[in-house]
Amino acid sequence: MMKKIHHSTSVAITIALLLGGIMIITGTEVFGQQEEEDISPLTTFLTDQTSEGWMTSFDLENCDFFSTGKNSYFILEPGYQVILEGEEEDGEKIQLTMSVLDETKIVDGVETRVVEERETEGGNLVEVSRNYFAICKPTNDAFYFGEDVDIYEDGEIVSHEGAWLAGQNDAKAGMIMPGKVEVGIKYYQEIAPGVAEDRAEIVSVNEVLDTPAGNFQNVLKTEETNPLEPSEKEYKFYAPGIGLIQEESLKLINYTQP
Repeated sequence: MMKKIHHSTSVAITIALLLGGIMIITGTEVFGQQEEEDISPLTTFLTDQTSEGWMTSFDLENCDFFSTGKNSYFILEPGYQVILEGEEEDGEKIQLTMSVLDETKIVDGVETRVVEERETEGGNLVEVSRNYFAICKPTNDAFYFGEDVDIYEDGEIVSHEGAWLAGQNDAKAGMIMPGKVEVGIKYYQEIAPGVAEDRAEIVSVNEVLDTPAGNFQNVLKTEETNPLEPSEKEYKFYAPGIGLIQEESLKLINYTQP
Protein backbone atom coordinates (compact mmCIF):
# COMPACT_ATOMS: atom_id res chain seq x y z
CA MET A 1 0.00 0.00 0.00
CA MET A 2 1.05 3.42 -0.70
CA LYS A 3 3.00 4.69 2.32
CA LYS A 4 3.75 8.70 0.43
CA ILE A 5 2.49 23.54 3.40
CA HIS A 6 -0.69 26.76 4.88
CA HIS A 7 -3.07 28.11 7.09
CA SER A 8 -6.38 26.24 6.61
CA THR A 9 -10.03 27.15 6.93
CA SER A 10 -12.41 24.30 7.72
CA VAL A 11 -15.92 24.06 6.43
CA ALA A 12 -17.90 21.01 7.46
CA ILE A 13 -21.04 20.17 5.54
CA THR A 14 -23.28 17.39 6.81
CA ILE A 15 -26.38 16.34 4.95
CA ALA A 16 -28.52 13.56 6.34
CA LEU A 17 -31.15 11.99 4.11
CA LEU A 18 -33.38 9.32 5.55
CA LEU A 19 -34.99 7.31 2.76
CA GLY A 20 -36.11 3.79 3.56
CA GLY A 21 -33.74 3.68 6.50
CA ILE A 22 -30.62 4.64 4.48
CA MET A 23 -28.49 7.52 5.69
CA ILE A 24 -25.97 9.27 3.48
CA ILE A 25 -23.51 11.66 5.07
CA THR A 26 -21.33 14.04 3.13
CA GLY A 27 -18.49 16.08 4.70
CA THR A 28 -15.74 18.29 3.42
CA GLU A 29 -12.87 20.44 4.50
CA VAL A 30 -11.50 23.16 2.27
CA PHE A 31 -7.90 24.31 2.52
CA GLY A 32 -7.27 27.95 1.93
CA GLN A 33 -4.20 27.39 -0.23
CA GLN A 34 -5.42 24.48 -2.32
CA GLU A 35 -5.49 24.84 -6.06
CA GLU A 36 -8.70 26.39 -7.34
CA GLU A 37 -9.87 23.13 -8.94
CA ASP A 38 -9.80 21.44 -5.51
CA ILE A 39 -12.15 23.88 -3.81
CA SER A 40 -15.67 23.62 -5.18
CA PRO A 41 -16.58 19.90 -5.60
CA LEU A 42 -17.58 17.81 -2.61
CA THR A 43 -15.59 14.73 -1.69
CA THR A 44 -17.14 11.54 -3.06
CA PHE A 45 -18.46 9.91 0.07
CA LEU A 46 -19.75 6.56 1.09
CA THR A 47 -22.57 4.50 -0.27
CA ASP A 48 -22.05 1.92 2.50
CA GLN A 49 -20.37 1.94 5.87
CA THR A 50 -19.79 -0.45 8.71
CA SER A 51 -21.50 -0.10 12.08
CA GLU A 52 -18.27 1.54 13.32
CA GLY A 53 -18.51 4.22 10.63
CA TRP A 54 -15.86 2.94 8.20
CA MET A 55 -16.54 3.88 4.59
CA THR A 56 -16.49 0.65 2.58
CA SER A 57 -17.72 1.64 -0.88
CA PHE A 58 -17.87 4.83 -2.87
CA ASP A 59 -19.79 6.51 -5.69
CA LEU A 60 -17.22 5.44 -8.26
CA GLU A 61 -19.80 5.44 -11.05
CA ASN A 62 -19.89 9.24 -10.69
CA CYS A 63 -16.13 9.54 -11.19
CA ASP A 64 -14.21 10.48 -14.29
CA PHE A 65 -10.93 8.72 -13.53
CA PHE A 66 -7.54 10.11 -14.53
CA SER A 67 -4.19 8.36 -14.21
CA THR A 68 -2.43 11.70 -13.62
CA GLY A 69 -3.41 14.31 -11.06
CA LYS A 70 -3.11 15.27 -7.41
CA ASN A 71 -4.82 16.60 -4.34
CA SER A 72 -3.32 18.42 -1.36
CA TYR A 73 -1.73 15.30 0.15
CA PHE A 74 -1.40 12.85 -2.74
CA ILE A 75 0.61 13.43 -5.92
CA LEU A 76 0.11 11.15 -8.92
CA GLU A 77 2.40 12.73 -11.51
CA PRO A 78 5.25 10.92 -13.32
CA GLY A 79 8.62 11.94 -11.91
CA TYR A 80 7.35 12.49 -8.37
CA GLN A 81 9.39 10.60 -5.79
CA VAL A 82 9.82 10.50 -2.02
CA ILE A 83 12.53 8.71 -0.05
CA LEU A 84 12.04 7.88 3.63
CA GLU A 85 14.63 6.45 5.94
CA GLY A 86 14.76 5.12 9.49
CA GLU A 87 16.12 2.38 11.72
CA GLU A 88 14.88 -0.87 13.20
CA GLU A 89 15.14 -1.36 16.95
CA ASP A 90 18.37 -3.26 16.35
CA GLY A 91 19.82 -0.27 14.51
CA GLU A 92 19.51 -1.71 11.01
CA LYS A 93 18.77 1.00 8.44
CA ILE A 94 15.49 0.86 6.49
CA GLN A 95 14.84 2.86 3.34
CA LEU A 96 11.58 3.24 1.43
CA THR A 97 11.54 4.81 -2.04
CA MET A 98 8.22 5.58 -3.75
CA SER A 99 8.28 6.66 -7.38
CA VAL A 100 5.42 7.63 -9.70
CA LEU A 101 6.32 5.95 -12.99
CA ASP A 102 5.61 7.02 -16.55
CA GLU A 103 3.56 3.85 -16.87
CA THR A 104 -0.12 2.93 -16.59
CA LYS A 105 -2.15 -0.27 -16.14
CA ILE A 106 -5.82 -1.02 -16.77
CA VAL A 107 -7.37 -2.39 -13.57
CA ASP A 108 -11.08 -3.18 -13.36
CA GLY A 109 -11.67 -1.15 -16.52
CA VAL A 110 -9.86 1.96 -15.23
CA GLU A 111 -6.53 3.34 -16.47
CA THR A 112 -4.41 3.61 -13.33
CA ARG A 113 -0.97 5.08 -12.70
CA VAL A 114 1.83 2.77 -11.53
CA VAL A 115 3.60 3.79 -8.32
CA GLU A 116 6.62 1.68 -7.44
CA GLU A 117 7.71 1.12 -3.85
CA ARG A 118 11.14 -0.32 -3.08
CA GLU A 119 12.07 -1.21 0.50
CA THR A 120 15.54 -2.14 1.67
CA GLU A 121 16.83 -3.27 5.06
CA GLY A 122 20.53 -2.95 5.74
CA GLY A 123 21.01 -2.22 2.05
CA ASN A 124 19.31 -5.48 1.01
CA LEU A 125 16.16 -5.43 -1.10
CA VAL A 126 13.22 -6.89 0.83
CA GLU A 127 10.15 -5.79 -1.14
CA VAL A 128 9.13 -4.27 -4.45
CA SER A 129 5.49 -3.44 -5.07
CA ARG A 130 3.72 -1.89 -8.05
CA ASN A 131 0.69 0.03 -6.81
CA TYR A 132 -2.18 1.20 -9.01
CA PHE A 133 -3.94 4.52 -8.39
CA ALA A 134 -6.32 6.89 -10.16
CA ILE A 135 -7.75 10.32 -9.38
CA CYS A 136 -11.53 10.86 -9.37
CA LYS A 137 -12.76 14.07 -10.96
CA PRO A 138 -14.26 16.43 -10.00
CA THR A 139 -13.58 15.60 -6.34
CA ASN A 140 -9.81 14.87 -6.55
CA ASP A 141 -10.29 11.84 -4.31
CA ALA A 142 -7.45 9.36 -4.92
CA PHE A 143 -8.38 5.69 -5.23
CA TYR A 144 -6.31 2.54 -4.81
CA PHE A 145 -6.97 -0.27 -7.30
CA GLY A 146 -4.49 -2.85 -6.01
CA GLU A 147 -0.88 -3.90 -6.12
CA ASP A 148 1.51 -6.56 -7.39
CA VAL A 149 4.02 -7.55 -4.71
CA ASP A 150 7.43 -9.24 -4.77
CA ILE A 151 8.93 -10.22 -1.41
CA TYR A 152 12.68 -10.89 -1.43
CA GLU A 153 15.05 -12.95 0.69
CA ASP A 154 18.76 -13.13 -0.19
CA GLY A 155 18.08 -11.54 -3.54
CA GLU A 156 15.39 -14.06 -4.54
CA ILE A 157 11.62 -13.59 -4.79
CA VAL A 158 10.00 -15.81 -2.16
CA SER A 159 6.43 -14.53 -1.94
CA HIS A 160 3.75 -12.31 -3.44
CA GLU A 161 1.88 -11.92 -0.15
CA GLY A 162 -0.54 -9.00 -0.03
CA ALA A 163 -1.08 -8.73 -3.79
CA TRP A 164 -4.61 -7.88 -4.94
CA LEU A 165 -6.45 -6.21 -7.81
CA ALA A 166 -9.85 -4.54 -7.89
CA GLY A 167 -12.31 -6.59 -9.90
CA GLN A 168 -10.76 -9.93 -8.92
CA ASN A 169 -11.84 -12.23 -6.06
CA ASP A 170 -14.46 -9.76 -4.79
CA ALA A 171 -11.85 -7.00 -4.38
CA LYS A 172 -12.88 -3.37 -4.93
CA ALA A 173 -11.03 -0.08 -5.13
CA GLY A 174 -10.49 1.75 -1.84
CA MET A 175 -9.79 5.40 -1.11
CA ILE A 176 -6.14 6.20 -0.49
CA MET A 177 -6.64 9.93 0.19
CA PRO A 178 -9.77 12.13 0.11
CA GLY A 179 -9.67 15.27 -2.01
CA LYS A 180 -11.11 17.15 0.96
CA VAL A 181 -9.96 16.06 4.41
CA GLU A 182 -11.74 16.33 7.73
CA VAL A 183 -10.83 15.03 11.17
CA GLY A 184 -12.82 11.89 11.91
CA ILE A 185 -13.21 10.59 8.36
CA LYS A 186 -12.69 6.79 8.37
CA TYR A 187 -12.23 4.94 5.09
CA TYR A 188 -11.02 1.62 3.73
CA GLN A 189 -7.92 1.98 1.57
CA GLU A 190 -7.86 -1.66 0.46
CA ILE A 191 -10.98 -3.78 -0.03
CA ALA A 192 -9.68 -7.27 -0.77
CA PRO A 193 -11.45 -9.60 1.68
CA GLY A 194 -9.06 -11.78 3.64
CA VAL A 195 -6.02 -10.45 1.75
CA ALA A 196 -5.66 -6.68 2.14
CA GLU A 197 -7.98 -4.58 4.30
CA ASP A 198 -5.97 -1.55 5.37
CA ARG A 199 -8.08 1.39 6.56
CA ALA A 200 -7.28 4.91 7.73
CA GLU A 201 -8.80 7.48 10.05
CA ILE A 202 -7.82 11.15 9.84
CA VAL A 203 -6.94 12.15 13.41
CA SER A 204 -5.33 15.59 12.89
CA VAL A 205 -4.70 18.22 10.23
CA ASN A 206 -2.45 20.60 12.18
CA GLU A 207 0.62 18.59 13.20
CA VAL A 208 4.12 20.11 13.11
CA LEU A 209 6.87 17.71 12.08
CA ASP A 210 10.66 17.84 11.69
CA THR A 211 12.32 15.57 9.15
CA PRO A 212 15.81 15.47 7.60
CA ALA A 213 14.20 17.08 4.53
CA GLY A 214 12.81 20.03 6.51
CA ASN A 215 10.20 21.27 8.96
CA PHE A 216 6.56 20.97 7.96
CA GLN A 217 3.41 22.56 9.39
CA ASN A 218 -0.31 21.85 9.00
CA VAL A 219 0.58 18.18 8.59
CA LEU A 220 -2.17 15.59 8.15
CA LYS A 221 -1.97 12.62 10.54
CA THR A 222 -3.72 9.30 9.93
CA GLU A 223 -4.09 6.22 12.08
CA GLU A 224 -4.05 3.02 10.03
CA THR A 225 -5.51 -0.26 11.23
CA ASN A 226 -6.41 -3.60 9.68
CA PRO A 227 -9.19 -5.93 10.88
CA LEU A 228 -7.03 -8.87 9.77
CA GLU A 229 -4.45 -7.78 12.37
CA PRO A 230 -6.60 -6.02 15.01
CA SER A 231 -3.81 -5.54 17.55
CA GLU A 232 -1.66 -3.48 15.19
CA LYS A 233 -1.86 0.18 14.23
CA GLU A 234 0.48 2.70 12.66
CA TYR A 235 0.59 6.43 12.08
CA LYS A 236 1.42 8.27 8.89
CA PHE A 237 2.02 11.98 8.29
CA TYR A 238 1.42 13.94 5.08
CA ALA A 239 2.52 17.49 4.30
CA PRO A 240 0.41 19.63 1.94
CA GLY A 241 2.00 19.80 -1.50
CA ILE A 242 4.57 17.14 -0.59
CA GLY A 243 2.72 13.96 0.41
CA LEU A 244 3.98 11.29 2.81
CA ILE A 245 6.74 12.60 5.10
CA GLN A 246 6.71 10.04 7.91
CA GLU A 247 5.61 6.45 8.40
CA GLU A 248 6.32 5.11 11.86
CA SER A 249 10.12 5.49 12.33
CA LEU A 250 10.73 6.32 8.65
CA LYS A 251 11.12 10.04 7.91
CA LEU A 252 11.46 11.97 4.68
CA ILE A 253 15.06 12.51 3.61
CA ASN A 254 14.49 13.67 0.03
CA TYR A 255 11.69 14.34 -2.44
CA THR A 256 11.49 15.20 -6.13
CA GLN A 257 8.66 17.12 -7.74
CA PRO A 258 7.93 16.61 -11.46
